[in-house]
Amino acid sequence: MGLWSAYRLRVRRRARLFRAFRRRRELAVVANRTGRIGKDDILLFSTLRDEHVRLPYFLEYYRELGVDHFLIVDNDSTDGGREYLAGQEDVSLWTTRASYKRARYGVDWLNWLQRRHGHGHWCLTVDPDEFFIYPFCDTRNLRALTDWLDISEIRSFGAMLLDMYPKGRIDAAAYQSGQNPLEIANWFDSGNYTILKNPQLRNLWIQGGPRARCFFPRNPAMAPALNKIPLVKWHRSFAYVSSTHALLPRGLNLVYDEWGGEKASGMLLHAKFLNTFPEKAREELRRRQHFAGSREYKAYGEHLQEDPRLWCQWSEKYINWRQLEILGLMSKGNWA
Repeated sequence: MGLWSAYRLRVRRRARLFRAFRRRRELAVVANRTGRIGKDDILLFSTLRDEHVRLPYFLEYYRELGVDHFLIVDNDSTDGGREYLAGQEDVSLWTTRASYKRARYGVDWLNWLQRRHGHGHWCLTVDPDEFFIYPFCDTRNLRALTDWLDISEIRSFGAMLLDMYPKGRIDAAAYQSGQNPLEIANWFDSGNYTILKNPQLRNLWIQGGPRARCFFPRNPAMAPALNKIPLVKWHRSFAYVSSTHALLPRGLNLVYDEWGGEKASGMLLHAKFLNTFPEKAREELRRRQHFAGSREYKAYGEHLQEDPRLWCQWSEKYINWRQLEILGLMSKGNWA
């Protein structure tokens, strides 16, 4: 990379950090328990709106995985989720009525909180419908993974987003608060993925799966990106650029092996498609706070009105992380 390109990326990173600094004023403290964060605690960051039904299992899942403290931005929820989170002793909570879109879809808010509270910690950034898995997650907690990453001098860990869905109509089974959503949405596409490399930021760009197949069949290049880098040993100079798809400095985006080998990687099991989704999609379409004029939600609305099914004859039923490794969707690399 030339000196001019390196300079431009530094300027871009500083601009992202300055944006985050300015947006901090949009956040009002509901419950600040960050004084309880220990030196080596693993932190989880998330931004959400009206996800109360998902929160009990979400918190339980990540507590059992090994998260020590949750730092959450509530974007003006009205379903009681904010009050529920405020009562959780391992949650620090901020709220805002500001525009999710103008905050770069929540990235500015989380960049500020990560800069303020995440420095020196392993930070996991996920949505309430995303469930992080990694090699040996059935026998080794998150601390085992971060310890290995520290020993290996690896600062970032990639995970592909895997859309999960039920067999039959997505509104056929009612999701109950506290329930594991993967009991309902336990099917996925084992193929139908494309991978490109971003020449500027060097992150991979993955698309495909049921959202490309069902919602963007005529133009799969318009489908949402599935590449994510959710787990990072944070430094106050880091910044997410586009959701968790890419970071600056750009070396953090090299979560793959460029020379034909394999690096360890994980998955984010994406349990978006439950019976709660059609109403959520209609609400987000009305709000128009998502990328590209909520193009994705327009496609959801059109397809789900015609046929609320994502399952097809090539769908695979989820078993465990080893199944995903065999299918080539994730890798344990040299972590034995």
